[in-house]
Amino acid sequence: MPGLTLASRLDSALGGKTATAFERAFGMKTVGELLAHYPRRYASRGELTPIASLPLGEPVTIVAEVLSAGERRMQNRKGSILEVLISDGDGRLSLTFFNQSWRIKDLRPGRRGIFSGKVGEYRNTTQLTHPDYQLFEDVEEARVNAEAYANLPIPIYPATASLPSHVIQSSVALALDGLDEIDDPLPEDVRTRFGLLDARTALEHIHRPESDDQVGAAVATLRMHEAFVLQAALLQQRQFVRTLSATGRPAVADGLLERFDAALPFERTPDQVEVGDRVAADLVADWPMNRLIQGEVGSGKTLVALRAMLQVAESGGQSALIAPTEVLAAQHVRSIARMLGPQLAPQLMPTLLTGQMPAAERRKAALRVASGQALIVVGTHALLSSTTTFADLGLVVVDEQHRFGVDQREALRAKGTAPHTLVLTATPIPRTVAMTVFGDLDVSTIRTMPAGRAGIETFVAPVAERPAWFARVWERVAEEVAQGRQAFVVCPAIDAETGAEDDTGGDELTGSAEPTRTRWGVVQVADVLSRHPAFADIRVAILHGKMPSDEKDAVMQAFARGDVDVLVATTVVEVGVDVPNASAMVILEADRFGVSQLHQLRGRVGRGGLPGLCLLVTEATPGTSSRARVEAVARTLDGFELAEVDLELRGEGDVLGAAQSGARSSLRLLRVVADADLIVRARAEAEKVLADDPSLAGHTGLAGAIERRVGIEERAALAKG
Repeated sequence: MPGLTLASRLDSALGGKTATAFERAFGMKTVGELLAHYPRRYASRGELTPIASLPLGEPVTIVAEVLSAGERRMQNRKGSILEVLISDGDGRLSLTFFNQSWRIKDLRPGRRGIFSGKVGEYRNTTQLTHPDYQLFEDVEEARVNAEAYANLPIPIYPATASLPSHVIQSSVALALDGLDEIDDPLPEDVRTRFGLLDARTALEHIHRPESDDQVGAAVATLRMHEAFVLQAALLQQRQFVRTLSATGRPAVADGLLERFDAALPFERTPDQVEVGDRVAADLVADWPMNRLIQGEVGSGKTLVALRAMLQVAESGGQSALIAPTEVLAAQHVRSIARMLGPQLAPQLMPTLLTGQMPAAERRKAALRVASGQALIVVGTHALLSSTTTFADLGLVVVDEQHRFGVDQREALRAKGTAPHTLVLTATPIPRTVAMTVFGDLDVSTIRTMPAGRAGIETFVAPVAERPAWFARVWERVAEEVAQGRQAFVVCPAIDAETGAEDDTGGDELTGSAEPTRTRWGVVQVADVLSRHPAFADIRVAILHGKMPSDEKDAVMQAFARGDVDVLVATTVVEVGVDVPNASAMVILEADRFGVSQLHQLRGRVGRGGLPGLCLLVTEATPGTSSRARVEAVARTLDGFELAEVDLELRGEGDVLGAAQSGARSSLRLLRVVADADLIVRARAEAEKVLADDPSLAGHTGLAGAIERRVGIEERAALAKG
């Protein structure tokens, strides 16, 4: 009978019932996926895990010794209870089994084993009910091999109540025993130069180590596998994009772009010029542009994107800008029309297309798009609908990358013939994250800010420690308005009473273990301000994602015109809202927002010549991670520094998760910050391999690893990147 491969179905190794349990618990379908479920730590048989610190309600795996076992009849119904007391030398834990008296033969005092179950409590005693367990060797054999046995590491796996660690361990052992020889994804010379194990040995040593030293070498090898396979996959995708032929979109003398530049009332910053030149060169290359532009809020990414749209329009090509919210889409259309001016705007006809437009208006807009009359189209998800067609889609611009799934981005790209793609993000991405998540894109950064910005001062208002500061926050807002300025007040919810939250999302409202009940919604704040003496003559309006589209737009335009003094809103104002006269930003319950989200919100003020003021109101306790996030934002205006802080505070899994990359779920051992040097080296090695062997015909192990690890969904995601 042929042996197993990493691509073999899991049921062929474990049988249908167990394979189904693994698929249900972890989404695993193949032997390779099971063997990539690595232990999270190792216990030794001589190590006794502290029972005293076991968390209630959590599934645990512990190593302990049986102290006593006794059986008694149940009082109120038929049957018996077997009670077993175990110890780790420090604490004691009770095991309870109902109607299983036969277990008393196994669970004799002095026997040691590994016990798994969910920690419960009964009459102030910590206990496991019906735990799974695996007793160590019989006493005689244990005595003979005591020393060697005590040093043998026990793998402890990420587990569930239905699949405890020892069941996973025995399933992995079955798969390893049946596994044939496997092709190594790393070329032999790379393995030798880096001093790594072959793939088979690495899998054996991470799952069945005979010593701690074996674990270290296995982890180093498999970490390199991850970095190398992922970088090769991304580079292969970049290579694929470069086999597509793109329509060149050159600028012409005295054309739209030159006329636009001549009319600009300011000098472009050095970074805007440099990135703009790269984009211009991309647009005339043989393959489609695939570029990510990252830059601070207000650094001029929209200007760079608009100049690219003008260059595409020179040859009659259309550009589609897809924005995450209707408010932002409408704002983009207005600011693009304003930047183009009365001469160019009628020629390019910037057109808004969103899902909530009245039917007649939407049909009219769709017709302008389909006929090619509208050379710049701005919209939300409506641009993705099957009824939206373009005459000649030459450029896709995605604003705020982290709000869109790869599939949505691809649906828009599919409406043209290999159109150029530009992704804009104001959430700075640390270099290794960019290399790991957006490794198939060329990355450009705009760091220099336009001149004339007055800057922003940020303060934390810790109202739990200093309750009087809450009143002072509203006084400061009233003072700003008295000087003819405007203010934003951002709330974490629409209505704190009903728990209604906005549907506009954000990078995250934090899922900490702290109280989740929000105190301040838009509704509550508007009510407080309506009764506040200092706000008697101040015009307050509200804005949130559940309002009808035309109402949202009307409020935003009124605020932009100066007809509204204070806008009380959810994070719908997070990106792209541009009101130069707005000088103050109050963020209530600031600890509920992520670092990048707070930074984005703060960027809404201080955009004109007015100095900005940002007040971060929080009740978070000093020393907690929630408070640390808020204090980090108050400490610096540098988004790139904050991106690094974000990684430290949140953990890189979350940051990668927010990046909407299919590749992220491949990361098991690789850590994008800690392993930054390894990722860079892996990319260099992968570049060499692909340069010599683009189709990987001579590197079947690597080709197979890409096929397996970058699964069907992930491959689709990468192909759309």
